Amino acid sequence: MRILGIDPALTITGYGVIEAKNNKMFLIEAGIINTSSKDPTPKRLDKIYRGIIKLISDTKPDWLVLEKLYAHYRHPTTAYILGQARGVICLACATKNIHLAEYAATRVKKAVVGQGLASKLQVQRMVASLLSLNTLPKYMDVTDALALAIAHSYIARHKI
Repeated sequence: MRILGIDPALTITGYGVIEAKNNKMFLIEAGIINTSSKDPTPKRLDKIYRGIIKLISDTKPDWLVLEKLYAHYRHPTTAYILGQARGVICLACATKNIHLAEYAATRVKKAVVGQGLASKLQVQRMVASLLSLNTLPKYMDVTDALALAIAHSYIARHKI
């Protein structure tokens, strides 16, 4: 099963594609889609949308995985902006007819690290270990995207 995990944001959207086969996982591709804060929001959303469409076309995932939206009452604007980025990603998913899965951050951490309140560093190290990476991903957005893909491979396989 090929899984595309995406950590959406308006400035840096992280992505990671893994292949889960015979209880093993292999990194296919990982990186970021970067937009400029100088550009208007519609142009930034278009860049994210086109980047995801190209990524889906190039890597042909079976599943696309996003983190469920979490909104903190002190930062409602952040949730609104994140929702826009998620919206264009969901649109790309529907356009390309890819299955969509969404998980809470605590469920992803529990699946990957074994503890729902694991630190970012713990998740980063476990992702690197599970995918046999020689170095840690440069961007935490990439780590989070890979963690989403890894979590889905476990959850889909074991229904945890």
